[in-house]
Amino acid sequence: DCGCEWVILGHPERRTIFSETDDLIREKVTHALDAGMKVVACVVETAEDRKTGNTRETLFTQMNALAAAITDWSRVVLAFEALWASGTGVLATPGQVQEVLAELRQWLKDNVSNSVANNTRIIYAGSVS
Repeated sequence: DCGCEWVILGHPERRTIFSETDDLIREKVTHALDAGMKVVACVVETAEDRKTGNTRETLFTQMNALAAAITDWSRVVLAFEALWASGTGVLATPGQVQEVLAELRQWLKDNVSNSVANNTRIIYAGSVS
């Protein structure tokens, strides 16, 4: 009603403070897209994911939930956030960010299509130096 076109879903604070699950975020993405909104869909890596080498598994699980909800990828921006680098004083390096963004783009290629992989906007939404 207020003219807003975009909504951010899957934000790290919603995932952690309100315990929003991948399934709930998928439902929210479906609802937002069905309502004509555009979505900034966040995928999040925790310090534990990074420490244990589970970044890919964690992000790909989140991507699977998102992909189940998205039929028009032109209305979606993916936002990667390294939660361990947000407000902690520890900053992600450009190399760490680029590595994950490339993995997300490859996931899109392998699981959705070359076109979606080539055209979907993927941004880094965390702290940097």
